[in-house]
Amino acid sequence: MSLLLFYRPFCNINRLTQCSVMKLTLFCFALFLNGFVSPIQAQLITIDRNSPERRQWFSDLAFGLQINWSLDVLLGASIGDHLAVSAKAYQDFYFNELPGSFHPKQFDPSAWATLARLAGAKYVLLPAKHHNGFCMWNTKTTNFNVMNTPVRRDLLQEMIEAFRTEGIAIGLSFSPDDYHVLYQQGFPPSRESEASTSTRNSNLWEINKQQINELLTNYGKIDLISIEEKSDWANPLVANYIWNMAPEVLVTRAGLETFDYNLPDKTMAPPWELRFSMSIYPQHAAEAKYKDATSIIEMLIATRANGGNLLLSAYPDAHGQFSAAQEDRLRETGLWLAANQEAIYTVKPGIISQEQGVWFTTSKDENTVYAFVNAPYWKWMEARAFFIRSLRGASSVSVLSQNDLMMEYQVQKSPKPIVSITDLGIFVDVIKAQRPTTNWSNPLVLKFEHATFSVATDK
Repeated sequence: MSLLLFYRPFCNINRLTQCSVMKLTLFCFALFLNGFVSPIQAQLITIDRNSPERRQWFSDLAFGLQINWSLDVLLGASIGDHLAVSAKAYQDFYFNELPGSFHPKQFDPSAWATLARLAGAKYVLLPAKHHNGFCMWNTKTTNFNVMNTPVRRDLLQEMIEAFRTEGIAIGLSFSPDDYHVLYQQGFPPSRESEASTSTRNSNLWEINKQQINELLTNYGKIDLISIEEKSDWANPLVANYIWNMAPEVLVTRAGLETFDYNLPDKTMAPPWELRFSMSIYPQHAAEAKYKDATSIIEMLIATRANGGNLLLSAYPDAHGQFSAAQEDRLRETGLWLAANQEAIYTVKPGIISQEQGVWFTTSKDENTVYAFVNAPYWKWMEARAFFIRSLRGASSVSVLSQNDLMMEYQVQKSPKPIVSITDLGIFVDVIKAQRPTTNWSNPLVLKFEHATFSVATDK
């Protein structure tokens, strides 16, 4: 898998006037003097005032759910993206008329939260504001918010309360980019123009500060905030403002390494986060084709083996419901996690991340190694043999999701793995005894107690 590299040009220098270049240079120098950014590495800004305790807390959560939902769902469009090159008449319609049709009558945040808990999600990223500028809460900063729709309720508050009731950590997705502010100022909606970034638009920054204040003071404890910005330039400004208000809030994007869709090509020290979507669309789309649950589970395994958290995107429709296909995938993921949670939560990556597609995690005390083996076309009651060259020694070996006392319907057989420990690795013969569903083909987890890694293994 390839490492996803981020390169976000701050501006197109060929299109700036000499005056703009001078202002930009002075601006960069001023930020440098204030400790915000190096003028040489402006594109690679990362800062981290997340405490070690909060970083460890976040890493232990392992799996989160991001709710991608905004006003654009009424049109079946990507959130905000269609505004960037739109004509003025379209913008007038979007900002002034479309809110009058936003009325998701089947919106049930309690059902969302229950589904998220059953899916195994330990944290959620709720949609406070995307870059279209539409606010899901009762904000005093703009009339482009959910209270000025037929809903006339603070939907964000309802979501927060529902997920908090289910014991799921509360995260907010917040974009400092704001197309509605630009529209009111007479600028074209864009995430690339000089007017689009908080550091160069004082009015936009004042609105952002007021909105952050509302989110951090009106809704109880917020556990984490993700800064959803096209450019990394203003992230330190926004992140530092959040940390100055609430030092205990964990900030992602600006504070932690975050990757979209593709894993890094090597193990990285936790915590970091991989954003992974069930479909190619950033919001609900009728024609969407969804990844199957096995793909989601395999990505979760690979992410944890490399030291990261997986944040899976889900998409309610215009009525406020998840499609049956999304629910099916979340429930199947949750079924697998219920049986194998010990190997996913509160673990760390092993010295070796994988051996020919067999991934590894380890317990924090390093007394246990978990090996994830693929199980396609593995029939119930069928035996398969594995030779794990990366491991040496083990006091016991078991299949994490099943007991080894008896075999259902074939009591003459024992499901206990047959193990042979050699100087070259560990041989395991395993019967697939558990049958969650008829065609269950998701990975099995082998648990090796007191095994050690052979770092010299040639894979």
